[in-house]
Amino acid sequence: MNKVILGVAFVLSLAACQQSQKIAYVDNSKLLDEYQEKKDLEAMLKGKINKYQLKRDSISQAFQVKAQAFEAQAKSLAPAVAQQKYSELAQESQLLQQQLMVEEQAIQEESRTKMDTLLKKVKSFIKNYGKQHDYDFILGANDGGSVHYGKADKDITADIVKALNEKK
Repeated sequence: MNKVILGVAFVLSLAACQQSQKIAYVDNSKLLDEYQEKKDLEAMLKGKINKYQLKRDSISQAFQVKAQAFEAQAKSLAPAVAQQKYSELAQESQLLQQQLMVEEQAIQEESRTKMDTLLKKVKSFIKNYGKQHDYDFILGANDGGSVHYGKADKDITADIVKALNEKK
């Protein structure tokens, strides 16, 4: 009797182990490359960077003109006056460089913050997608090698991209 119960328990445990889990994977690089909100974010940041670069170039050019004008004028100035003006020019240059550096760092910080927010949003979306579609696991395929192989029919990247892009 014990052997029969043990045998039935063994068969039931094997059957429980054989239940297949619903597993899929997402190609993280492809997902982010095709996600419209990321494309929009990159375009917006590129616009800010271009605007900053134009401003920086304009300020640098204006300062160069001012410095060249001073050089031409410095020869006719008394040494003490020329030294004073040179110090003022150097101070102005340093101030401009600091202002530009602060602006550049602000753009970099905004880029980092917005990208982190976007990645958290995507991660949360995938988690909810998995729950809604009854997945046990959704793995992320990337260059780091978290998924070395996956059957094409287990790749739900296109489904995730489509759902993300439709959600606005």
